[in-house]
Amino acid sequence: MTAGTPGTGVERSYPDEAARAAIGLAAEIGANELAPAAAAAEREGRFPRAEFRLLGRAGLLALPYPAELGGGGQPYETYLQVVEELAAAWLTIGLGVSVHVLSCFGMATAGTPEQRERWLGPMLGGDLLGAYCLSEPGSGSDAAALRTQATVDGQDYLLNGTKAWISHAGQADFYTVFARTAGDPDGRDRAHGISCFHVPASTPGVTAAPAEHKMGMRASATAQMRFESARVPAGQLLGEEGRGFSIALAALDSGRLGIAACATGLAQAALNTAVGYARERRQFGRPIIEFQGLGFMLADMATAVAAARALYLAAARRRDAGLPYGREAAMAKLFASDTAMRVATDAVQVLGGYGYVEDFPAERFLREAKVLQIVEGTNQIQRLVISRSLARETRGKG
Repeated sequence: MTAGTPGTGVERSYPDEAARAAIGLAAEIGANELAPAAAAAEREGRFPRAEFRLLGRAGLLALPYPAELGGGGQPYETYLQVVEELAAAWLTIGLGVSVHVLSCFGMATAGTPEQRERWLGPMLGGDLLGAYCLSEPGSGSDAAALRTQATVDGQDYLLNGTKAWISHAGQADFYTVFARTAGDPDGRDRAHGISCFHVPASTPGVTAAPAEHKMGMRASATAQMRFESARVPAGQLLGEEGRGFSIALAALDSGRLGIAACATGLAQAALNTAVGYARERRQFGRPIIEFQGLGFMLADMATAVAAARALYLAAARRRDAGLPYGREAAMAKLFASDTAMRVATDAVQVLGGYGYVEDFPAERFLREAKVLQIVEGTNQIQRLVISRSLARETRGKG
């Protein structure tokens, strides 16, 4: 089933009536609650905790997880379209939902029944907001080189180290933390000594550094997280010791689809702004959208946004079908985030001088688009993932 939604006005893919309801609800909340608040909150740097609680109560923070775990039981095809609608209204929210879902991944997929019973319900219900702690000051793209240590101390682990570029730092209620329980961060087998931990924010020794001063997404708190002899009971280890990096990589494949959906939403918002302006702005006696030079630019923008959406939905359907989708997720993240940057830049050009001032959202879209080419693995890393996949496929055929 397909139909337009009241948010972006995009022709949507609805696998069933539950999907229609979820996507429609996201569009309604985006149009009525998120978009009107976005500009002021971004100027003030106000973290949107109340908005995340609203989404939790609406059931939109738990969509891709099974119903038996307290989730929404929706396929990724539905979840990602919800994320796109939210990001089109306010990128900080769309990306925040993706980060939260990413933060729940370890508990949902590797947690014991007892761990899930204790923590997962409030996590998926939005009572507890999450953050994902993998990157460090000295290990971003080379995540396996992380140096944060988790050393055994009786029945506990002591966490020591610093994580960097953490979304929701200082605002989250729990942190999914990857730390080294064995191995040398500079050794060839460094990925095998990494473990995953559930760390409540109230844990002594867990603190956030002052927030980074960013180009865009200023309402989204981003900072370093410091772990100084933070005592974490062994019962908060997710999965087996040394399995953490495989959890991280599996989570990132899903997270890249979330960023692709966010990028598509932002690009759609920039396109809508540009088209709306071009229809109303008159020069030389007619709307500027009727001039071929500008009309062709808008046509290219619209085509790129539609292609980005098709790419992430195709990857989502592979995920939902249980097929390998890592390469397709990298392609979707790469293409969609490059599209967001290009479309946002062109939207500023369409608006001319008005695109450069804060009275219109185009300049904010441009500032926000850049980060999408960096988070969840830079686009250079996406190209590396794709090219390595192609090389393996070629060797297999040989």
